[in-house]
Amino acid sequence: MSSGAQFVFGYGSLAGSDGRRARLEGYRRVWGVAMDNRVDIAGYKSYRRLHDGNRPAVYVAFLDIVEDAGAAVEGVLLAVDDAALRTLDARERNYDRIDVSAAVSGAACRRVWTYRGSDAGRERLRIGMQEASAVADADYVAAVQATLDALGIDEDVRPGDGLALMWLERIDLPPFRPG
Repeated sequence: MSSGAQFVFGYGSLAGSDGRRARLEGYRRVWGVAMDNRVDIAGYKSYRRLHDGNRPAVYVAFLDIVEDAGAAVEGVLLAVDDAALRTLDARERNYDRIDVSAAVSGAACRRVWTYRGSDAGRERLRIGMQEASAVADADYVAAVQATLDALGIDEDVRPGDGLALMWLERIDLPPFRPG
């Protein structure tokens, strides 16, 4: 890896891309953000139940990281350029991109970014948990778990109490087209 390059530290669905294994110090992986499946956002996504095709009125949760001085998160470093960062910023709309260069051990690169849950994304999960309408997509959980297993990362990412698993199908929504 070039010392002048930029990277993104992937710890959830982004860890499935090609990259070099790395460790983010001072953080831990949690179920921390959600999207509101009742709201359509042009160019984003919604979910339908696999068994009946209906759109459930739920908050769909995703992995996040939170600061924890005694912890570390295993993941991967993905080389990116400015165009790739713009694409990821749009994709990761429940997150804020933050600079974690100093917290990635063994990174021989100038800049490392990662995505941490946005206040709005975290608030959606809080509301969903309070209303008992927060779920995790079973396919997302299985895909992230398979990726971590393939990387040799021994961590169980299944959600704990209060966050149900639901078998969902992701539907990509078309971008906004005026007129």
